[in-house]
Amino acid sequence: MFRLAQPALTLCNKMRNIFYISVLIFAALLFSATLQAQCAVCTKTALQLGEKPAAALNSAIIYLMSAPFAIMGIIGYRWWKNNKKFEDEETRSS
Repeated sequence: MFRLAQPALTLCNKMRNIFYISVLIFAALLFSATLQAQCAVCTKTALQLGEKPAAALNSAIIYLMSAPFAIMGIIGYRWWKNNKKFEDEETRSS
């Protein structure tokens, strides 16, 4: 039986992990329920406004909520990438 070189195995594992993560995200988006992002005060206000403005209010709350999560995701990704770069340099030097 043929043995693959170590870099080929790690690339294959990375691709498999990316595939599994993308399938998980797709399934979560496909089967997710409608999000309700209203606090008690916003819910009472939305009930007084009617159905269409309530849906717009809910969408606006979710939209505004996504910005801090995106910022934290970018910071976390850059931190992880820099940490990985330093670990790679450390293993090369030893």
